Amino acid sequence: MALKVYTSLLLLFLVNSVWTRTVRQVYDELDPEHWSHYTSECPRECFCPPSFPNALYCDNKGLKEIPPIPARIWYLYLQNNLIETVSEKPFVNATHLRWINLNKNKITNSGIESGVLSKLKRLLYLFLEDNELEEVPAPLPVGLEQLRLARNKISRIPEGVFSNLENLTMLDLHQNSLLDSALQSDTFQGLNNLMQLNIAKNALKKMPLSIPANTLQLFLDNNSIEVIPENYFSAIPKVTFLRLNYNKLSDDGIPPNGFNVSSILDLQLSHNQLTKIPPINAQLEHLHLDHNRIKSVNGTQICPVSIAIAEDYGIYGNTPRLRYLRLDGNEIQPPIPLDIMICFRLLQAVVI
Repeated sequence: MALKVYTSLLLLFLVNSVWTRTVRQVYDELDPEHWSHYTSECPRECFCPPSFPNALYCDNKGLKEIPPIPARIWYLYLQNNLIETVSEKPFVNATHLRWINLNKNKITNSGIESGVLSKLKRLLYLFLEDNELEEVPAPLPVGLEQLRLARNKISRIPEGVFSNLENLTMLDLHQNSLLDSALQSDTFQGLNNLMQLNIAKNALKKMPLSIPANTLQLFLDNNSIEVIPENYFSAIPKVTFLRLNYNKLSDDGIPPNGFNVSSILDLQLSHNQLTKIPPINAQLEHLHLDHNRIKSVNGTQICPVSIAIAEDYGIYGNTPRLRYLRLDGNEIQPPIPLDIMICFRLLQAVVI
């Protein structure tokens, strides 16, 4: 199970850091004699590298509008400009676009022409971070795989905006103005293949409703969440990385076995109001509890199995999988209790 999850996450991380799998193929098929043709098509405000003929670089040019996009372009870079509007006209010939980066502009919802985004049928990656959006733009291309809307002013998610985005694997809404009321029970309906959901740095007081069942990474840092509902994670049985740092969780706000979930491998609860370590599952590998109000650690109490059984397992037995434990910023005094080491035989680092 862990190997399968890590394989899926590795694929997601590679998508985030690599332009495309087919760039090399496109370059190999390009005849150098045609480079002058590609250069002549290039908008004068932009840069068209002969070695990357399907890309158009218009970033950091002080542009106030999007120039005409040649038909050959797959990858469009428009970040760090002064663009306020996204209209249909520049994209009339750009029917092969896969990637658009419009980060750090001045785009508002009213500045996006109705239907212009959904007409980009082949678009896979849309980046609109650091703009002035007040709601998630709609409608969106049905084939979209990544949608990044961080650091806007989004307080509203239109009904059904995600309903047809079955291919979306990443949705980033962190550092916006989302309240609990913006996340209804059907808000994320249709996101059947979502792997990463980032709603950190918003104004949530409750855990969001109806997270897609296939979600692997859920980031909720820097909100004001106080309570984890009973059996909350049974609805997202594949969640592996869970971040709840910088919230208002107390012991009373966590059900007895709220985090005793076998799928969770990395649990981050730093900068909350906990006075004790909550029960964890034997499969957990990384636990962050720094900067809470914990005064002492009792290995017998927090061990997912009995200490006697843990002692009999030996290093190659069915021992708890915890490898990293962070407890600094609490009121705990060293040394580390011996029963912690007896229980967690695989521990490689303890920060106290």
